[in-house]
Amino acid sequence: MKIEILTLFPEMFEGVLSASILGRAQAGGLLSIETHDIRAYTDNKHRKTDDYPFGGGAGLVMMAQPIFDCMAAVQGNEPAHRILLTPRGRLLTSERAKELSAYDRLILLCGHYEGVDERVNAIIDEEISIGDYVLTGGELPAMVLIDCVSRFIPGVLGSEESAQDESHAAGLLEYPQYTRPASFRGMDVPEILLNGHHANIQKWRHEQAMEKTRAVRPCLLGTFGKNKEK
Repeated sequence: MKIEILTLFPEMFEGVLSASILGRAQAGGLLSIETHDIRAYTDNKHRKTDDYPFGGGAGLVMMAQPIFDCMAAVQGNEPAHRILLTPRGRLLTSERAKELSAYDRLILLCGHYEGVDERVNAIIDEEISIGDYVLTGGELPAMVLIDCVSRFIPGVLGSEESAQDESHAAGLLEYPQYTRPASFRGMDVPEILLNGHHANIQKWRHEQAMEKTRAVRPCLLGTFGKNKEK
């Protein structure tokens, strides 16, 4: 998959994209990620990319011209699914991330300031939010989306079961996990995880996931029921 990011602050991505799983995925040719500085495409001699909103109001709005020209230069004649990261967008879920992983190419536009000129939506296919809160820009949401989507690309995690077994993948929060030693400072691993009985372990994990979800995110239980019916 190829992911390209249109941003006013490309330097924010350097550490995140080069480290850990994302770094290895790129080194292994499973993922290609590039950042593009929107400021480089403004026709303003002061490299200005924002202005006051018509009708008044606090803050500044990203101008259409630099974004249109940056998008045109980056996309070229090749197809891509273009996403604007914005608080008013569709909520990112594991299900949607898996769907996005099927695209060969994504272009992510990071909003900033008080948002972007509404006319930019003429060159956007989808708006996505990572939660019901407001951040200072779309850069952090873009990083979250990239990390989430990459987990569904075959080979990135090294195990096809990993992405399917994580929290939210089945509509429930994840069950408790333990590793060695079996006893640590008076706290013991549940005996059922040590007996090697796979069916009983799976049953216990499901019960624990249900209990955790019911206590912390009961709204997900309805989604879990729908997923089971599919």
